[in-house]
Amino acid sequence: MRFVWAVAAFVLATVLIGAGIAQRTIFLGPSSDQVSVKVDEPAPFVLLDGDVLRERPGAQTLLVRGDGEIFAAYGRTADMEAWLADSDYNHVSVAKNGKLDVELVSASTADADSGDGDATPAPTETPADGAEQATAARNPAGSDLWLDSFSEKDSLIADNMQLPDGMSMLIAYDGTKDAPTDISVSWPLDNSTPLTGPLVTSGVVVLFIGLILYALGIRHQRRGRGPRRKGPGPLPVTEPIDLAELPAADRAAIEEKPDAAAERDEAPESEAGESTKPSKAEMRGARPSRRRWVIALPALAVTAVLATGCTADSWPQLGSSSPTPTPTPTVIAPDNQKPPAVTESQAKRIIEQISSTLEKADGAMDIELAKTRLDGAALAARTTDYALRTAIPESPVPAAIPTDDVEVVLPEATDRWPRTVLLLTKSTGDETAPPVILTMTQQDPWSNYKITDIAEMLADTKVPEVVAPWLGTSLVPADSAFLSIAPGKLAETFADVVDANEQSPSYGSYDDVALAYAKSIRDSRQAIVDNLAANNAATTSQTSFDIVPSDSAPVSMTTLDSGAIVAVTLIEAETVTPTSSEAVIRFENNPEAKALTGVTESAKGITTKYEFQLFFAVPAQGSTEQIHLLAARQNLLSVEVIK
Repeated sequence: MRFVWAVAAFVLATVLIGAGIAQRTIFLGPSSDQVSVKVDEPAPFVLLDGDVLRERPGAQTLLVRGDGEIFAAYGRTADMEAWLADSDYNHVSVAKNGKLDVELVSASTADADSGDGDATPAPTETPADGAEQATAARNPAGSDLWLDSFSEKDSLIADNMQLPDGMSMLIAYDGTKDAPTDISVSWPLDNSTPLTGPLVTSGVVVLFIGLILYALGIRHQRRGRGPRRKGPGPLPVTEPIDLAELPAADRAAIEEKPDAAAERDEAPESEAGESTKPSKAEMRGARPSRRRWVIALPALAVTAVLATGCTADSWPQLGSSSPTPTPTPTVIAPDNQKPPAVTESQAKRIIEQISSTLEKADGAMDIELAKTRLDGAALAARTTDYALRTAIPESPVPAAIPTDDVEVVLPEATDRWPRTVLLLTKSTGDETAPPVILTMTQQDPWSNYKITDIAEMLADTKVPEVVAPWLGTSLVPADSAFLSIAPGKLAETFADVVDANEQSPSYGSYDDVALAYAKSIRDSRQAIVDNLAANNAATTSQTSFDIVPSDSAPVSMTTLDSGAIVAVTLIEAETVTPTSSEAVIRFENNPEAKALTGVTESAKGITTKYEFQLFFAVPAQGSTEQIHLLAARQNLLSVEVIK
């Protein structure tokens, strides 16, 4: 009966182990669900709508095959359509029947569609630096418009993507040749087999039980010595043997002494005098032990092999149900809230690229390279700096923009262009380097962000609280009446404080930091007058100072307290002229004037212009707070000989 149960256990173990292995082999389902994009009419770009990627649940994987450097990027759908407004592209979307619809969109069609009032403006609506490139091929690599981008040769895989609603993918080569057409999107499928582990383990346990039953059956059979046979019949009667009639050899064997036979049959003894021949009981005990090991070793090997093939997907995941979400406070944006110009990670990437570009431009004094990332007052200061460093090689190189810690990201909430972002960056490696506050602007979908205003934070100043980067803020009009001083008049009132000091009507509107900075400007003026007097030129020359707002419009962005951070630029002109026709203004001791004018003296005088880039925190109308000066930077702008 033991053999019957052993055979049944072997059969059951085979079924259990086979079923478990079959689940991970022949019955294993696919690991992903994949769809391919069929493009009939190639174009330089493919816009893969976000609905295509979100057609199935789970993380999205994009696979693109082609010949050459393949580029892919994702961003807001409206931004990508604006970037493609003057180009031919294939738009891949999901049709009503659930299938993929590929539509060739021409540049003329895109321009017509962009005329909708709610859509992103067409290229003709924005006077942009890149307007001249409207009809030329445009390489998408390096654009600040993308939230992220990828580039690989011949085969590009972008996996573990979770594009939210309103996002799309752009696929291209370099914008000149037709984009790749071998495009597929896949989503992971749950092909776990939680019963494989229990089935295989149960089969191994049953296999061990069968082996034990089989061993017990063999043991029981041997103890019973098997079936007994019938004994022999009666022996014949024996009679005495006459030894004299036997041959001499046989007679000698029979007559051998019993002592010799006993000595010959005696077993050899050990040195201690004990016999080394094992007993029959010991021999019977040793044989089953060896047999058990012979049976157990293959079973252990099979168990180890099966156990190593069982992964976490082969076992039930107890207690792995999704946790119940807990409510958290949520900031609700208005229904008409526009998206922020950039995300926080996008802003950090952009400022790192700007800093790297400017470092290269400063090292090579390449003003054309600097123009790709600077504009307005920041570009004017860099132009003068390169001219000075060319004539005076020992002039210091401009400090790099720190990017170790981007502390404040304040983007404009808009879906149109131009777009403005305010940043506050710090250096974590150099404690002596002050934080830098700047504004950067993107003029159109095809242009990169350029810094327009930049200054170093002053001591004991703090940026007011601003909204979260994901929400964005709005620009304050120059003539806004909701601030204590309209942004368009801020530079004018501060210039009056510099000139009139306490006599200015706006003197009490500014804090001590702003008033101290205004005093430093007046002190620098007095230093010029004192220097002329020290050189006995006070009677033969005269000086005049004039500080006025620059032609650039102020940049003002609202804060949480209904105030605004306002960036303005002032230009101060310092003019020195002779008081008699015989007097001459010499500036041998002024290397900057010599370098920028190319002369060492002037009979009619000289005008030196300085540029002040200032950031103010302006409170709301009706507030009792003063206007705070946050950051300032002074640059030499030009030196001109009066003719």
